[in-house]
Amino acid sequence: MTTSLAPRVFSGVQPTGNLHLGNYLGAVSRFVPLQESFECIFCVVDMHAITVWQEPKELFHNTREVAAAFIAAGIDPKRHIVFNQSQVQAHAELAWIFNCVARLGWLNRMTQFKEKAGKDRENASVGLYAYPNLMAADILAYRATHVPVGEDQKQHLELTRDIAQKFNNDYAEEIAAAGYANGFFPMTEPLIAGPATRVMSLRDGTKKMSKSDPSDLSRINLTDDADTIAKKIRKAKTDPEPLPTEAKGLEGRPEAANLAGIYAALSGTDVEAVLKEFGSAQFSGFKQALIDLAVEKLSPITGEMKRLMDDPTHIDAILSDGADRARALAEPIMRDVRKIVGFVGRAG
Repeated sequence: MTTSLAPRVFSGVQPTGNLHLGNYLGAVSRFVPLQESFECIFCVVDMHAITVWQEPKELFHNTREVAAAFIAAGIDPKRHIVFNQSQVQAHAELAWIFNCVARLGWLNRMTQFKEKAGKDRENASVGLYAYPNLMAADILAYRATHVPVGEDQKQHLELTRDIAQKFNNDYAEEIAAAGYANGFFPMTEPLIAGPATRVMSLRDGTKKMSKSDPSDLSRINLTDDADTIAKKIRKAKTDPEPLPTEAKGLEGRPEAANLAGIYAALSGTDVEAVLKEFGSAQFSGFKQALIDLAVEKLSPITGEMKRLMDDPTHIDAILSDGADRARALAEPIMRDVRKIVGFVGRAG
């Protein structure tokens, strides 16, 4: 049995509507270059989405929209796998096993549950609480070696590693008997993205850009046309001072830092280079430059997403093909998991 794994990336995006610039810069755009160095699995995580209530028709539409965004951004569904999570049963099966491996104390430390549940924790779904175990199953059902994560997901990946380690320790004898010399599940490594992975609201630079913000002016949606993008950037909150010439001058200026970070990410440069070009300029001029850049970068994606969404059978075929290929990867792994755990039936 091979003890080393070929590099494999798993990453997912929730289909909860209004894919926005933060999703694009923080996740989707980062996926594209990974295709050159890794075998990649890109998943629309619809099972994660229902940890909070989703209107079924909207979830159906949003699942296709995320798949369209993947492809429009440059992900190749022929070279790599694009599918939606609920089509592959291994995710749910392994998540239940991990529910029995993970400890309550580990989940109690997850800060995202506290943030999402808020003060009304008693009314939060069990799924929302156990969400990190499903995330671990998403990754480890394919024995993925790497996951691109933002700062807010690092804790969940650490939990994935804890679950993998505990499984490997708990079933060490059975794993060795199955022919795995160095444990069964890998210690998945994070791929930390660079600038502007955390895009903030255009209306409040202290809050993350979010699809749940009641103000549509707080975000640039991937479905926005050029005029809407221009309107939102012009109305973006700033402060009275001109842009600084160095990054340290952005301290205490969250809105200025956010716009500079967005420009840097869209242009493929860094904040220092942006401030070298626009430092001392008034925001009116900088905003126009940012509008021109955002429209240039996002309009082709918006157009391609619309074209794909107008042909839903094509998207469904891509997702179905991706699910078939994902199942083909996951099933041999799950056969070994069943045997290791001691389940009778399809373990052999």
